[in-house]
Amino acid sequence: MSNNYSQIKAMLAITKASLKAIFRSPQAVFFSLFFPIVLVAIFGALGGKGIASVDIAFAKNTDTANILYTTMKSIPVLNVVSGDDSILNDKLKKGRLTAIINIQPTKKDTALSKYTLHVKTSSASQKDYPLLQSILNDLSARIDAKIFKDRPSYLTISKEIIEGREYKMIDFFLPGMIGFALIGAAVFGVAFAFYSLRDTLVLKRMYSSPIKKQYIVLGESLARVIFQLTTVVVLILFGKYFYHFTLANGVITFINILIISFFALIVFMGFGFVISGIAKNQNVIPVYANLFMFPQYFLSGTFFPKTALPESMQAIIKYLPLTAVNDAMRNVSFEGVSLLNCWKELCILAVWGIIVYFIAGKTFKWE
Repeated sequence: MSNNYSQIKAMLAITKASLKAIFRSPQAVFFSLFFPIVLVAIFGALGGKGIASVDIAFAKNTDTANILYTTMKSIPVLNVVSGDDSILNDKLKKGRLTAIINIQPTKKDTALSKYTLHVKTSSASQKDYPLLQSILNDLSARIDAKIFKDRPSYLTISKEIIEGREYKMIDFFLPGMIGFALIGAAVFGVAFAFYSLRDTLVLKRMYSSPIKKQYIVLGESLARVIFQLTTVVVLILFGKYFYHFTLANGVITFINILIISFFALIVFMGFGFVISGIAKNQNVIPVYANLFMFPQYFLSGTFFPKTALPESMQAIIKYLPLTAVNDAMRNVSFEGVSLLNCWKELCILAVWGIIVYFIAGKTFKWE
């Protein structure tokens, strides 16, 4: 072997050849880029938040000893959210809460209303506020007609609007779609690619060449990382410029999403290596891959919020790798948090990575 042989150059040559093959593959381009863009376009065009109820909260000092409070709690369309004042106000500003309601007895005993209902809402919640206002007006009229006939009204409704940032459907859906694209392409791409290279004896011939085996794996893997990060960039730009996807801190948020995507790819590719090692033939690869991916598509908040699932499942769901990816991306993109504040999600990915690459090291075969 020549002393001038460069492992890095050989690795980059493998990366270049593999990258060309991926971009020339209609299946890879369709499922990694075109298909996610179509879904983003469909859901982005729907707009709104895609909810079937109005989320409200009661102020901490609200009066609960009245028929208005108990009636509102029993209305199915009103979803009462609890939490600390700081958390509720943050949700209100971001449009995740329609209003914070404070019910107080009227201080002066006059012929006017017995109770005052103060509605604190935000500019980000105005799509849902008309429905809430209609419910409150109807509720007031029914109470007046039923038990409070001697006064003009049982309550007076006041309104306060604070500045907020609307949480659109695209802000929920696009991070989930990125996770969907990453896990599918990483698991299927690596599993099929390395099985095929082993089955056609390409890996064996590469292994007998001067290039070290770790550089062969790195070269093939790097090509897939570059391709998938390119699709992430396209998806973000498509969502941003066509459907106003929120990048809370601009370029910094954009970079943070790419960093999360990189870590996610590394972990998901590990599962592809495991599947390529244990698969006896190509026909079983989709079976193994879908056993890993499909439950996460529906449990990890990819297409609908995790809160729609039973409470008993939440403790398990939050430890799934795709859940960690989706949550971290949404926190970074809309909430504007730093990667340091996503340490829980990144730790979950790291643990999965350690486990899966330990298994991959035991199952990977060259021939």
